[in-house]
Amino acid sequence: MTQSAFSGLEPQGVWARFAELTEIPRPSKEEEQARAHVLAWADEHGLPTRLDEAGNVVVAVPPSPGRERAPTVVLQSHLDMVCERDPDSPFDPREGRIEVVRDEDWVLANGTTLGADNGIGVAAALAVADDPGVAHGPLELLFTVSEEQGLDGAKALDPALVDGRILLNLDGTSDEALTVGCAGSAHTFIRLDLAPVPVPEGCVGLAVALDRARGGHSGGDIARGRVNAIKALARALTAASRTVPLRLASLDGGVSRNAIPREALATLVIAADSEPAFRAAVDAEAAAIREQHAGTDDRIAVSIEAAHVPTAADPTVSLRTLDLLASIPTGVIAMSPAAPGSVETSTSLNVATTEGEVLTLASMTRSASPSALDGVVASLEAAGRLGAAEVEVVRSYPPWRPDPDSALLDAGRRTFTRLFGREPGLEVVHGGLECAVIGEKLPGVEMLAIGPTIEGPHAPGERLSISSTERFYRLLGALLDDLSR
Repeated sequence: MTQSAFSGLEPQGVWARFAELTEIPRPSKEEEQARAHVLAWADEHGLPTRLDEAGNVVVAVPPSPGRERAPTVVLQSHLDMVCERDPDSPFDPREGRIEVVRDEDWVLANGTTLGADNGIGVAAALAVADDPGVAHGPLELLFTVSEEQGLDGAKALDPALVDGRILLNLDGTSDEALTVGCAGSAHTFIRLDLAPVPVPEGCVGLAVALDRARGGHSGGDIARGRVNAIKALARALTAASRTVPLRLASLDGGVSRNAIPREALATLVIAADSEPAFRAAVDAEAAAIREQHAGTDDRIAVSIEAAHVPTAADPTVSLRTLDLLASIPTGVIAMSPAAPGSVETSTSLNVATTEGEVLTLASMTRSASPSALDGVVASLEAAGRLGAAEVEVVRSYPPWRPDPDSALLDAGRRTFTRLFGREPGLEVVHGGLECAVIGEKLPGVEMLAIGPTIEGPHAPGERLSISSTERFYRLLGALLDDLSR
């Protein structure tokens, strides 16, 4: 990592803690080193810690002098990150190898995700506890695990771990607004038996890859006109199949349940003498996809290479599979009637995997409306039935609904206005926040989410605003001061 990228940045405590995290592997379900880092930091500072069976950690921080009677505030962030990288990048977040560079007001990762989601929240919590310039009451620093895998750490949180009933989630998306709610979600898994059979004579095996899509967060970036690599590859194969019958052997794409897939790969067989026509049809459809996404995601590339494919689905099953892929909705389903310009409901086909004879298509659906969420899930179930596939639905978490009467929200608005001279925006984000789950775990808790501006989370090139991080930390310190008076 390029340490000089953080040289001279303020606040120093936040950037120092974040720099340390960029060198620690912390993919979801593998947060052991990040947790050990936090525990070592707490031990160094003589602070008591508590852990639950899921691996969530609480660090108890004593109040500033004179603030002993203030209510306990929970500062909550998650230890894990989405680990994505460009195929040719020498860096890999899964191994703690992130090259951080500075570009004017941004720090960003070279060819990988940065981990600002939610490493900057973890860093801010640690910095506050070690900052004599921030006055606060008793604090509980709650670090959860596996947020990026369906909020699993929060779902398994032992409520006895947390005493405080004022919670500041540090996974907000912008220093221009206070986050007061989020969408709920469900995961749908459609499993289709490809029933492969030996490839007949006179056929050639091919590996068709689509890559260089921008990807991004399947909630926050869903309305930005990004190419879904799995859907785009299926579309190109469908176009080619209209003139060249094909037998599909496998389809794989995407790496995370909550990221728009950037790459996909299919293996298949066609009649050897039809290869030129197949290549031409795939290239033509790829060009049409680039034209459709001009200005938003028009750099996709398709490559076709020879491959050894001994077995594949027959033409009927192959066509049914492509029809199923075409019928699975992906993208914005509905905009919010209550918040114009905001997405209410969306769904994204995020991962395709072929294991043995079974193709699994995993979608994530989000909505601030429980009934709208149910409606999209029902359409996915119907698509699966029509495709003679098995369907599994996993309800992930409910919406976090805004509480306009919250005393914490009122305090946050007053602090923000005093600090910045303007009223904050109030956001209901289309991504998932752990508040949706923690609110059900801790009866009576009041919650608010704040954070700096992060662009492109869950995709290589993720970047974090330097000036926004400074404002976020100022707001956090001022709010803790106000809440402890």
